[in-house]
Amino acid sequence: MKTPENRFKTALAERRPQIGLWLGLADAYSAEICAGAGFDWLLIDGEHSPNGLASVLAQAQAIAAYPDSHAIARVPLGHGDAGTALIKQYLDLGVQTLLVPMVDTAAQAEAIVRATRYAPAGVRGMGGARASRWGRYTDYATAANAQIGLLVQAETREALDNLDAIAAVDGVDGVFIGPADLSASMGHPGNAGHPDVQAAIADAIRRIRAAGKAPGILTPDEALAREYLKQGALFVAVGLDTNLLARGTATLAARFKGDGSAAPAPATRGATY
Repeated sequence: MKTPENRFKTALAERRPQIGLWLGLADAYSAEICAGAGFDWLLIDGEHSPNGLASVLAQAQAIAAYPDSHAIARVPLGHGDAGTALIKQYLDLGVQTLLVPMVDTAAQAEAIVRATRYAPAGVRGMGGARASRWGRYTDYATAANAQIGLLVQAETREALDNLDAIAAVDGVDGVFIGPADLSASMGHPGNAGHPDVQAAIADAIRRIRAAGKAPGILTPDEALAREYLKQGALFVAVGLDTNLLARGTATLAARFKGDGSAAPAPATRGATY
């Protein structure tokens, strides 16, 4: 058995847009429901959701039964944290593509790349576990580096100042713009739709594409998602499982409770993070 190709990474390199969904419910059962929907990728959120290694693994296993959907995991790291040990654990679970938040400089991006690679290209500890299917992928030690997908998040003013250098780092496949944190960093907390923020996002998408890398973003606003795709974004999450559940349940309750006592449906623009 050979290490499988990272089809998501290949699609980005070929500049084929990939449509995704954010998973924040931290549950394999709901992840499997979403995996059957037909999205190109599903993001298992380890940063803002109650996920641990066991729940990330369970969701990755559920998604694996649906080969048309690629499992990505967001690692819970902070500014300047290369997260060598945690990245190793996520990769050993068999997750081929990682999203790392709060990357502000090219030096940070370089350290994260090294954390995802076996020596001599990096410092990832040899092991593999489920990633190598416990040694059944006989080429894993030599093939793994080429199949790891790495997406880094640019979500501060500092990151935008350093965006060209971050995008130029070898081993970074894509740069994800985090609208919520970016809006806060720019002085417009909770208002990712502010014209200044949207102008910065459009400029970032252009610069990432110019560097030969894939720009990515999340928004449950359909019109805005289509606009980002038109601007050149290549991996776009168009919804969140938590938001879909919150809006769907609130809408259903409101249809049957005409007295207006049902909780209002959450706004879509407030769920971009």
